[in-house]
Amino acid sequence: MAFQQLGELLDDSLTLPVGGKNYRVPPPSAATGLRVQAIMQAAAVAADGGQIDEAVLRDAAERDMYLDVLGDAHGEMVADGVSWPTLKHCAITAMVWIVQNREAAERFWNSGGDPSRLAPNRQARRSSSDAASKTQYRGSSSGTKRQQGNRAGGKKRAPRR
Repeated sequence: MAFQQLGELLDDSLTLPVGGKNYRVPPPSAATGLRVQAIMQAAAVAADGGQIDEAVLRDAAERDMYLDVLGDAHGEMVADGVSWPTLKHCAITAMVWIVQNREAAERFWNSGGDPSRLAPNRQARRSSSDAASKTQYRGSSSGTKRQQGNRAGGKKRAPRR
């Protein structure tokens, strides 16, 4: 088996639909990808109350991260007059794509950036988990002592003689 051309295996761009127009976000350079990963890691550490690597954050401040992650789509969006929240959402979606994958980026995009909407079925999972824990299932009686009690119809079973 030979290696296939990588271009045939990867879809290396991201298309973001905004206001009836599709913006194509090109793949980031290796340097941009590594920088985005470092920044996201620093953000995760900071969110957990850890020590922030200020050198990483200074590097991010020196460059326009949104321009880097959106590529040519950034200029198109600015020229088209998209709003700041829209540009920001597009850029953060691209960052999620760079650090994780397309599926994670789609989940973030479709949540509108609202963390509570990233797991919309969390409450449903809790409810079904609670219901499952209250549901009693009849298990196998082999090897265990069976309690005598009411059977279907509410009648007690007569002891055998």
